[in-house]
Amino acid sequence: MAGPTDTEFPPVRRGAWSNRFHARLSALGRPVLSLVLQPEPRSVGSFARGRQLCAGRFLFDGGAVEAPGTGIWDVASPGARFEADRQGFGWLDDLAAAADGKARTAAQDWTQGWIERFGRGSGPGWTPELAGRRTIRLIHHARFIEAGLDEARRARLHLALARQTAFLARRWRNAPPGLARFEALAGLIYGALCLEGMGRHLPKALAALDRACDADIADDGALATRNPEELLEVLTLLGWTEAALALAKRPAWQGHRAAIQRIAPVLRALRHADGGLARFHGGGRGPEGRLDQALAAAGVKPRALRGLAMGYARLASGRTTVIVDAAPPPAGPASAEAHASTLAFELTSGRRPVIVNCGTGGAFGPAWRMAGRATRSHSTLAIEGFSSSRLAPRRRRRPQLLTEIPGPVEWRAETGQAGQALTAWHDGYSTTHGLTHVRQLNLAYDGRALSGEDTLAAFTPEERAAFERALARSDGEGIAFSIHFHLHPEIDAALDLGGSAVSLAPKSGEIWVFRHDGAATLSLAPSVYLETGRPAPRASQEIVLSARVTDAACVVGWTLAKAHEGAQAPRDLEREDEFDDTAAPWTRPHSMTKD
Repeated sequence: MAGPTDTEFPPVRRGAWSNRFHARLSALGRPVLSLVLQPEPRSVGSFARGRQLCAGRFLFDGGAVEAPGTGIWDVASPGARFEADRQGFGWLDDLAAAADGKARTAAQDWTQGWIERFGRGSGPGWTPELAGRRTIRLIHHARFIEAGLDEARRARLHLALARQTAFLARRWRNAPPGLARFEALAGLIYGALCLEGMGRHLPKALAALDRACDADIADDGALATRNPEELLEVLTLLGWTEAALALAKRPAWQGHRAAIQRIAPVLRALRHADGGLARFHGGGRGPEGRLDQALAAAGVKPRALRGLAMGYARLASGRTTVIVDAAPPPAGPASAEAHASTLAFELTSGRRPVIVNCGTGGAFGPAWRMAGRATRSHSTLAIEGFSSSRLAPRRRRRPQLLTEIPGPVEWRAETGQAGQALTAWHDGYSTTHGLTHVRQLNLAYDGRALSGEDTLAAFTPEERAAFERALARSDGEGIAFSIHFHLHPEIDAALDLGGSAVSLAPKSGEIWVFRHDGAATLSLAPSVYLETGRPAPRASQEIVLSARVTDAACVVGWTLAKAHEGAQAPRDLEREDEFDDTAAPWTRPHSMTKD
């Protein structure tokens, strides 16, 4: 596959120079006297994180810094992701959630500090998406920040907001399509609605948002990136702008409202039993309560989806949900953060995730980011040393896209008295080994058992010929593969029944038992749980079934079932420690491919 063109990904230096130029031009406009509209704060932060910020613990995407008594802009940034998170002002949500005198003083001092250092167009925060994110937070929490400020400092805040709005009016087109463009346009609409003298930008901003909804949100409510958390963020921004328009007694445009109606059913299908999102293609579970808040604000009645939701299949019964990646990964520019996760699944029981994917490792550096994209970092089958999709060659200052992705993923779903079943298959290993992966999953009618069967087989004459060549390269030993079942860090796991089974104990008090049919070797191995907002990867475990294909087909069967009858809805109120920073046991992340 050819690499991206300069048009698709303009060089960073040229874009940064243009942003700074327009930011400084935006500083030449006439001053804004006041905020004429102040929407209710809808970006809800974390009380615990707010207290930690006040104590000098700066935990952002990309790293954690301990600096008691140091202002946020005096902290040395450990990397670009940390700096972007800092410049986006998401920390204002957390300080507002803490809401005491110390938090208010920090919010005021850090906001005024940003204005002094960067407010006239300098620094790394002048990109359309960061300016949009920052503008929304400053307007959301304007009352919190302004309380007790003198007139001069309030005027400086309003002027800074006006400059950012003028910058967004000039530069929103340069935000990449997708979430970044929605952030830029939402910030522009907020500024145009809420700031005196900025209303002239509103008609064009609303028209641009309408076009973005039509262009970037597919007819089935999907984003090209297939990232569930990104889709949630888009719905959240659309909901916030719709509410702000309603406060100003202006209706949302037709494309805006239609996009909300398309997205909401998809996100409901991607929600696990515990209320969190399935973690695929660079996305996490979403901030606590954000999904429920966005769905409630959308006002879209629940309805059953026919077929897949953004390429994901959902099985749900009783307390159990299973969400499966049943489509090829994104291609082209949309695959910059995509994972080789085809046919991977996650399982949640009540409030407890049980089987998970490792997640996105970008917050912990490039090596972890690459490791998180590999097939073996997902709960699916992987041939040793290979992923079901491969990466394009690395190019300087270019995103490393996926290439050689599987063709169309075939699937069929059935529902009967015994429960729900899904059969899906992909040819991601056809060119390298002549093998197709077929996965069958059956969730019992009461949600108390999931049975599966994974098959590697050469079906066509072309595949059998490629398999024979791969077998010859292995000196007849067979094609080594493994089936991975990554466990959430809160799951206690132990080998049982003489090493033929694994007992899993979530904190809910349930006991699940994993068994297999003997066609593979069972083991428990160290794993990690990669999560944005943590200072380090969290230690976990994975169940691994290892085997070799020596014939044209190999079938491995397995089951995951509750060990005994118990309460249908056990009392489960214990919460996960938000700031558990247990490090992973891996000395280094594994690579995505060996080819």
